[in-house]
Amino acid sequence: DSDEGAQENYVSFTVWNKKSDFSAWRNGEAFKEAHGGTSIGAFLSTMVNSALVLRGPPRPAFYDALLMQSVRPESIPETVDGWRQIEADGVTNLPVECFVSMEKYYVPLDKAAVFEKELASHKIAMAEGTLVATLMRRDGQAKGHGVVEMSMDEPSYVATRIYKDQAAFDSALKKTRPFSSDDKLWSREPEMILYEGTLVITNTHGA
Repeated sequence: DSDEGAQENYVSFTVWNKKSDFSAWRNGEAFKEAHGGTSIGAFLSTMVNSALVLRGPPRPAFYDALLMQSVRPESIPETVDGWRQIEADGVTNLPVECFVSMEKYYVPLDKAAVFEKELASHKIAMAEGTLVATLMRRDGQAKGHGVVEMSMDEPSYVATRIYKDQAAFDSALKKTRPFSSDDKLWSREPEMILYEGTLVITNTHGA
């Protein structure tokens, strides 16, 4: 399969106060509406449309957020009944609303505690233009539809930062000292992946 191991080019990324809040949403009407579950016809329509544009089915991954930092947003995107109302024509990409960097770390379980201690002491300050910064630890025990067992090829930690735009990321990258360790804490070298963020939904408190 030529797509095996290919990097995903779209990610739906959500941050919740508690796991129970996410579980309540996932079992509620809003989740059903978002996934075409309001009727058999709507569900089948969603499945057909997804099959036409996706290489494969979406695959959830769950993380515990550590060392969370965020700032209050300057403005709140308008929503209707909890959803963004955006005109999409299927031709033009949606407008970019933020910029996201994810640093992936492949840390064996027996090195996890040392890795977390060293990264916490690294004390990376929130650079100007940074909206959210957090270290995410993979929850490999989470269950749910579409969830598969975590493999050795997946990162056990992801340092995620959300910036107001790419210029803020570029500026921060020049000033921020990358995390490194004298100890061999990872099984393979860390990787960074970058995303343009769109369809942002937040509240007055930020993430």
